[in-house]
Amino acid sequence: MIGKLTGTLDDKNPPQVMVDCHGVGYEVFVPMSTFYNLPELGVKVSLLTHFVVREDAQILYGFATTAERAAFRELIKISGVGPRTALSVLSGMSVTELAQAVTLQEGGRLIKVPGIGKKTAERLLLELKGKLGPDIGVPSSIASDAQGDILQALLALGYSDKEAAAALKALPNDIGVSDGIKLALKALAK
Repeated sequence: MIGKLTGTLDDKNPPQVMVDCHGVGYEVFVPMSTFYNLPELGVKVSLLTHFVVREDAQILYGFATTAERAAFRELIKISGVGPRTALSVLSGMSVTELAQAVTLQEGGRLIKVPGIGKKTAERLLLELKGKLGPDIGVPSSIASDAQGDILQALLALGYSDKEAAAALKALPNDIGVSDGIKLALKALAK
């Protein structure tokens, strides 16, 4: 219903901000990643939003990027994960870190987020696999397009995300695509 707010930033009180849009103040809950990137009070701000209507409340959640909002929407689709928990996850880790944790099936990283226990972390890893966008499976440590191509080739050959990422870490950063694939396959064959 309300997809974007553009107006003046009136108040910042974590995790909530108030955006004045031509005289109407909207209270918006934002993850800390968005909160820390907001300008000073009185400055124009634009937030992508997700509007939640419940029996007892109507709540706006705001995000600085489309990736954050998309991750939030994927998180709240999971049984047992509500908007507050999703906001907590996005406050505790960036979308890239979340995608990397899901790709590498690292539940320990999710458990560090307040409100996420072992069972919820396992459910998140299972249900988010392959749903966080095209950059999932490409660790943030990948320095070049060549390494991204090598990773995609390994995935296409049937290796798991975890195996491919581990093989990629062992390669030098400046390696070419064909040589990188050969070396990665040798390492995986051992």
